[in-house]
Amino acid sequence: MSQPAPREYQIECRMTFEPAALERVCQVVRIRGFEVTEVNASLQDTGWRIALTVRGSRSLDMLRKQLEKLHNVERVVADTTQRITQRSA
Repeated sequence: MSQPAPREYQIECRMTFEPAALERVCQVVRIRGFEVTEVNASLQDTGWRIALTVRGSRSLDMLRKQLEKLHNVERVVADTTQRITQRSA
């Protein structure tokens, strides 16, 4: 049985501040079989805002659930249809 063709997904992750937060997110993405094709990270007053574009043939829902398990994650939004852009507060 062949695997489905890789797809691109946009993920936005909000995390409380921690020096290795970005590294940890990228590690989870890689271990779960996805490739990061674009990243935009900014440190804001409330913590990290990380927007990723990833490519892979595995379940996006599985990746979202794994990211939510990280102890300093506040929110994960995964989208298959549109590019996530930073919104001003």
